[in-house]
This record gives sequence, structure tokens and C-alpha cells, in this order.
Amino acid sequence: MTAVLAASVLLLAAGCSDPQEGTPDGGGSSASAPSGDGSAAPSSSPPKSGAETEPPPAKGSAKVAGTLTEGLKSPWGLAPLPDGDLLVSSRDEGTITRVDGETGKKTAAGSVGGASPAGEGGLMGLAVSPDFATDRMVYAYFTTESDNRIARMQYDEKKPAGSQLGAPDTIFKGIPKGIIHNGGRIAFGPDKMLYAGTGETGEDGLAQDKKSLAGKILRMTPDGDPVHGNPEADSVVYSYGHRNVQGLAWDSEKRLWAAEFGQDTWDELNWIQPGKNYGWPEVEGEGNRDGFVDPVAQWKTSEASPSGIAYAEGSIWMAGLRGERLWRIPLAGTEPVADPEPFLTGVHGRLRTVVAAGGDKLWLVTSETDSRGTPEAEDDKILRLEVK
Repeated sequence: MTAVLAASVLLLAAGCSDPQEGTPDGGGSSASAPSGDGSAAPSSSPPKSGAETEPPPAKGSAKVAGTLTEGLKSPWGLAPLPDGDLLVSSRDEGTITRVDGETGKKTAAGSVGGASPAGEGGLMGLAVSPDFATDRMVYAYFTTESDNRIARMQYDEKKPAGSQLGAPDTIFKGIPKGIIHNGGRIAFGPDKMLYAGTGETGEDGLAQDKKSLAGKILRMTPDGDPVHGNPEADSVVYSYGHRNVQGLAWDSEKRLWAAEFGQDTWDELNWIQPGKNYGWPEVEGEGNRDGFVDPVAQWKTSEASPSGIAYAEGSIWMAGLRGERLWRIPLAGTEPVADPEPFLTGVHGRLRTVVAAGGDKLWLVTSETDSRGTPEAEDDKILRLEVK
């Protein structure tokens, strides 16, 4: 286990890693990953020696190469389209906007029927079908009046702006909702299966209840069914004991990584293995207790409140909300090469979503207009990053 950052401090604000992101009174993704080989689960063990590329250097860099677009309202999910354009969701407005990947021009795609924003709920994660070229399907995770659910919509950019989304076809429903901790990140894995991070809605016991969908990472087919290779054949639950998962990404060896909020002490980056228990609420951060998986890296809650994550240049890149910084975690297999390294601290405010854009490029979405930030006239933005 790698050395972590400075020792824990007890925050005065209880209830969530970000007093403004998860308390009732406060204030991923990767998108589609490369296609894999059917429904078999991604690798849950390190490759044999010599199978990996050279580990990244201990010290890296992250430079803002430009602003793609601005003036977004409560942006949450970001999904690249095959042609390089982007789809971005507005959590509080329940809409999806297309952003030209070169010029930043925005076009309203449409609204998601049934989305009912409130608190930390609303229209959150987006993912584009691995077969988008033929099925034109966009997937969304959103909060309704009764639950959190996942639906898919056919997208036709040839239709008039604002009317390009078909009616939502619900593929999975019944995920518990709350004013806080709704999770919300979805992404297609290397196996072409759909993964979703959920929150425990503020009810701690749900994370350890394997019959509940709260506080879990879910794995399902594109139609919303349990997948062969899941820990239990009739269940979409892939891992449990999570508090609030908002980051999902796969590394170059198809291992799944997830970021999640702690409460008063530690936020976490976890290597996700099927059927494993990640501890909440019994353990927060490293516990060294039998039956629970310790995080690969952890942060004081004042320095992170992690949301989206992406993998690029041999590192996991993690967007921080309360921490207002981008973290780099350089990896050699499943172990960090060095302690996590912060970038852009306090420069762009709260950071919600980070998505790999190929090679050393990332897209980074700010989150100042979600009612917890201090927005300026041009917020929110999508930034172009160059990293190593």
C-alpha cells in the first residue's frame, strides 16, 4: 500500500467529505472505453510480470491548453461522440447539450423526460453506446420523483436543436434516491457492459446490504440485465460497501478504478474487484481489517471530494470538488509510483468531471454553478488539458 498524504484531521463539518457536496443543509469517465471481448468481467488481478508498459514518472504535469466552451449551467456528465464532439448534461436543468469539439459551439440536444432535480440529484452521468455508429443510443443516469434510474435515448442530430433526443427508454430503475449521495457516474467498460456508481443516500447501512442497490458499483448489459461473470448470477451488484461513487475509469490493463467520497476523514481511490467489500460505513480509508479492501490512495476530505476520474499517460486523474484541484495518481500496476500530485489548485474552482481525450489530452469540466460554488460570469467551462 502506498504512502498516503498527511495524517488525518477531524473536520468540524460532519456527514460528507464536502460540507457543500453532501449535507442536507450544505450551500467517473471515462465515457465509452475501447471494445472488449464479450461479457467476461474485466481483469481483477495484475498481469504477469512484463505485461505492463513502463511506469510513469513520479512527477507529472497538467497544463490548461485552452477553454473549449463556457456558460454551462450545472454540468455533470460528459460523453465524447465518435466524431470528437461532446455531449454534456445539466444536472439541475435536465438537459443535454452538444459541444463542438473544435469550436466549442453549443447546440441543445434536448431534455430528459422524467428527470426531477433536487439537492444532489438530477440529470447526472452520460455514456454513449459502444455501438453508437449503428444504434445512435445515449445513456443517462438521472433522479426521478421516486428513484434513480438509467435510460437510453436515440440521438438524431439532424433534427431541430432541442428536439434531437428520443423518449427515454428505461433499462434499469429502483436505485434508491436521496437529497444527498445519489452516485450518478455511468460508463461502458472494455467488455461493452454498462457500469454505474451509486450512493448510499445518506443511509449508511445500505452500503453493506447486498440486496440494496445503494452504495454499490453495478454492472449490467446494455439492456439493463445482470451479466455473466457478476458475483451473483441474478444481480447487477458488482462491488459493495461504497459511500458515494462518482468516478469510474479503466486502465490500460482493463482494471476498473473508482473514486468515492469519505465522510470526515478520508476520500478514496479504489481498485475495484468483483464481489469485494470496500468497507463503508465500517471502515473509512485504510483500515487493515479482514474482509474489507483498503483504498490504493486516500486524501484528507478537505483536499478532494472526488468526482470524475480518467486514465491517461499511465496515471489516474481525479477531479476534486471541495478540494478544487486535479489529482494525478501515477500507477505501476495497482500500486502508485509516488504520492498523489495536485494540479490547478484553486485556479478554476470546483472540478466535476474529467474525461480522457486520447494520448496526453483530457477534457475537464468545472462545477461552480451547482449552487455550492462561487460562479463568475463565464462559468461553467470545459477545459482542454495536456498532461503527462
